[in-house]
Amino acid sequence: MKPDLPVWRTLLYVPVNVEKYIDKAHTRGADVIQLDLEDAVPHAEKAQARTLVQKNAARVRRAGADVLVRINRPIALAVRDIEASICPDVDALAITKADSASHIRILDELVSELEQARGMPVGHTKFNAMVETLDAFFRIHEIVKAAERIVSCSVGGEDLALACNFQPSGEALLYPKQHMIIAAAAAGIMPLGFIDSVAGFGDWDTFRTMVRRSRDFGFMGASCIHPGQVAIVNEAYTPSDAELAHARRLIAADDEAKKQGRGSFALDGKMIDIPIVMRAQRLLARYDAIKAREAKTLAAANG
Repeated sequence: MKPDLPVWRTLLYVPVNVEKYIDKAHTRGADVIQLDLEDAVPHAEKAQARTLVQKNAARVRRAGADVLVRINRPIALAVRDIEASICPDVDALAITKADSASHIRILDELVSELEQARGMPVGHTKFNAMVETLDAFFRIHEIVKAAERIVSCSVGGEDLALACNFQPSGEALLYPKQHMIIAAAAAGIMPLGFIDSVAGFGDWDTFRTMVRRSRDFGFMGASCIHPGQVAIVNEAYTPSDAELAHARRLIAADDEAKKQGRGSFALDGKMIDIPIVMRAQRLLARYDAIKAREAKTLAAANG
């Protein structure tokens, strides 16, 4: 993984131009508030919505959340969105319908110029690359490596399903999402999303099971379309006490085995070797990063 990736377990969508959602966004407990300029904003209101980005970014981050802005396509809209969004209170942009490596590089150049002109560190604004078209899907390995500021990627399941004429079910989308997870791992970035559709979210027990399964497939976080999803996703993407205890036992047993000159050993009736130990080390490192994130959030909330 790239060094210093942010912890983005939950990314809560909030229309940038709907005051009642903006006002409460910081109370929802999400790691990231996604200010939406795309689907949630009618075309006739997009120009006005852009004028709200910087003001509302400062408001929704006051409890410690990062702020991401989902921008539009085509390119003319994207450029205007980016010009309105680059500021210290916006941590990232969601690049919708990411088309190719060259598409990403053009936007990366624009963002770098704006950061420099506005006295910001170049690279401050991260990218989430959203792959939502068929041609882009087959270029995903190039897209996710196109700029250093890319820290995450996702697949637009509904858009791909529509283009392929299949239903957006977990079974139908399993291959595209696994392919994306592998591409993200190769690039050292975070794969975001769920292994199944979240179009229906009223059954919270079923949702919780699906989120946990998504984590088992390798997802590291996900967008939330309803505030009720946030606590469930945060919990599911945080290692449990039992997982932490088992990981610590594995590492302790590995240390003892090394003292005896052995590279593998048995624990609880299972043979343990290097990949299993490395997985345990990653889990503990992930937990430490989550705790650091939560401490930062608590400090921000307490002023």
